[in-house]
Amino acid sequence: MTFQTARRPLSPMAARLLARAREEWKRRQFDAAEQTITSVLALAPDDPDALRMLGVAAQRRGDQATAADCFERVLATWPQDADLRVGLGIALYERGRIDDALAHMRRACELAPASASGWFNLGEALWRQTHAQEAVVALQRAIAIEPAHIPARLSLARAQATLGQVDAAVAGYREVLRLDVGNAEGWFGLANLNTVRFDADDVTRLRAALARPGLPPRDQELLGFALAKALEDQGDYAQAFDTFALANASRRKRVRWDAAGERRRVDAILRVFADATPLPLDPSLGSEAIFIVSIPRSGSTLVEQILASHPQVEGANEIKDLPQVIDAETRRRASAFPLWVPGATAQDWQRLGQEYLARTARWRATRPRFTDKSLVTWYLVGAALAMLPAARVVVVRRDPVETCLACYRQLFTEQTGFTCDLDEMADYCIDFMRLTRFWLQRHPGRVLDLSYESLVAEPEPVIRGLLDFCDLPFDPACLAFHKTSRTVLSTPSAAQVRQPLRRDTARSARYGDKLDRLRQRLRDGGLAVE
Repeated sequence: MTFQTARRPLSPMAARLLARAREEWKRRQFDAAEQTITSVLALAPDDPDALRMLGVAAQRRGDQATAADCFERVLATWPQDADLRVGLGIALYERGRIDDALAHMRRACELAPASASGWFNLGEALWRQTHAQEAVVALQRAIAIEPAHIPARLSLARAQATLGQVDAAVAGYREVLRLDVGNAEGWFGLANLNTVRFDADDVTRLRAALARPGLPPRDQELLGFALAKALEDQGDYAQAFDTFALANASRRKRVRWDAAGERRRVDAILRVFADATPLPLDPSLGSEAIFIVSIPRSGSTLVEQILASHPQVEGANEIKDLPQVIDAETRRRASAFPLWVPGATAQDWQRLGQEYLARTARWRATRPRFTDKSLVTWYLVGAALAMLPAARVVVVRRDPVETCLACYRQLFTEQTGFTCDLDEMADYCIDFMRLTRFWLQRHPGRVLDLSYESLVAEPEPVIRGLLDFCDLPFDPACLAFHKTSRTVLSTPSAAQVRQPLRRDTARSARYGDKLDRLRQRLRDGGLAVE
């Protein structure tokens, strides 16, 4: 971090405090530096150096609102500062001001075209917004400037994977591991492609990487998941399961998950939506939207790829607009969802539906229909159909044992704590089936039950039925979905959906009696298990 000299001289006291803050920062005493810089600003509220330092400190601890405010104030003094614009772009991106964020990042690259950091941050933001082609170009620029820029190489490999450039992604991850043999993100990225077969040498190197002292828990987990998948490739399923168990147990200590609270939430949704919502003011509202509902690793990305292969449908990947609309209404009413639902009028639901359509308009810029695939939509189907009475909902389900095992084998984000423990995973699966069965009964004709196993066994009739349900004419491109070129943000699925359907994806039999407890818990919850 570098600091420019303020344009106006500070008082002697403020100057001494600013110098002390810089020394504290150099010594990595970040909390002390932030307290000192606050004292500087009490004496000189508009000092750009102090404001900038406060913004960097705030951004470091995740306070993007304060960071954005500080950086925007300083930008008036130093509009040509590329690093300042990168910091502001990151803060605005995290605050949801995507267009403004990208504009500042692009401007930073114009101001400092030789800055690897500028190109890296632009590329990362573009990739997250599904602009993968542009992201690849930006990240390649970063690497050309700084070949040893490991984060840029990791981001480039991820972006290439989302575009289906799997060989390039594999080569990228391997290059990261050549530069840094123990890089946890590199090993996990390679494993997460689900197309690479690890050999015995990979197992040895992964064990060595895991044995290093002082590894952060996150790195231990990344390497643990990669090692477990490598052990699977060597046919050692017993040791693979134990390795997954260790990595998941570590992760469970760090993530928040309230299994009992989730069950109460499902019970509340079932109770509230048992009563009818008001008749819609406009029954045609929302015909553009196709919601895809599933548990992770159940085939939802495959179904989205099939629909996005249709010339009338845009695949939006996992977007957050529906839960954000509901969350905003929850805050407005100062009442938890779904408790405010009985008080919502037809006008309220229409307002929320129109807000959702306005937020998602960019997904209909070139095609009239779009998919909305989110891991939390299964809770919100009743609300979605009250808001958008002409929308369609596709519930994608897979054999429950295979689903639970697949989730247990996958390292997700911190928001999916239920995947760390097979008992909690089973309970989540049971609740999913309880609630989605209710939606199917409550909204016949508007909610479709789609079995992954049926899709794999008889793709053409199932795909024709899916298109008919969505009021889409049949298009042969949907049968050849693996040839469709588009960005797929789900890395574990990105390579798989570029391949024809496979019938050999079941894994549970390989784990034998290690899954007996899972099977029994699912049976006790009322699910059919072989």
